[in-house]
Amino acid sequence: MKIDDEVLERIRSAKTAFALTGAGSSEPSGIPTFRGNEGFWKDKTPFTVESFNENPQEVWEWHLEIREMIKKKLPNPSHFTLAKMQSIFKNFAVVTQNIDNLHQKAGSNKVIELHGNIYRNKCNNCGKIFGEINSKKIPECDKCGGLIRPDVVWFGEPLPYKALIKARAYAENSHICFVIGTSGVVQPAASIPLISKEKGAFVIEINRETTALSEYLDYSIFGDASVILPDLYERLL
Repeated sequence: MKIDDEVLERIRSAKTAFALTGAGSSEPSGIPTFRGNEGFWKDKTPFTVESFNENPQEVWEWHLEIREMIKKKLPNPSHFTLAKMQSIFKNFAVVTQNIDNLHQKAGSNKVIELHGNIYRNKCNNCGKIFGEINSKKIPECDKCGGLIRPDVVWFGEPLPYKALIKARAYAENSHICFVIGTSGVVQPAASIPLISKEKGAFVIEINRETTALSEYLDYSIFGDASVILPDLYERLL
């Protein structure tokens, strides 16, 4: 794999960086993407607050199914490499659209979750946060009696405000932005690399194929992130 020397030197000289990761970064771990022939939504209607209100038990059980599938998966080399990146930069974070917790399992300390976490839950009424719940019957909040739901972002919902503010801060203040395994079509996450570039960052895309962002970014490396990232890391040492 060829990476220009100027690009490597640009990365080495940077003090602050972050990576925006999407479903493609977890695909090598065996977690299907949301889109495509084998995606999560291939035979289901994407869930919304309305679908939860109409049939909360069905939505609860389906998320239990996703969580049990994810539990069996392990971080792949791209996750472990991003954790190692913490030693290269003075300040490094992972901003992820994934809900699978694999970045944390691999050792990343600063993970900003734009779409929530499948292992976390919250009250649909008062917002109280709960950890992992294994009940097959949808539980009720011990604070207000409301129904508990997965703490993930459903279609049509806004992203968590605090997470979005943190992500934007990295976008505006980082020297390097890695865009890994994301289609670049889901907003507002897709705008984060563009904000970073506008603020002067060098933006590097790592993906299997061209995306909606490719023509706007500084450098693209096409292929499997679980292969490319470890090789890139070794060249930076």
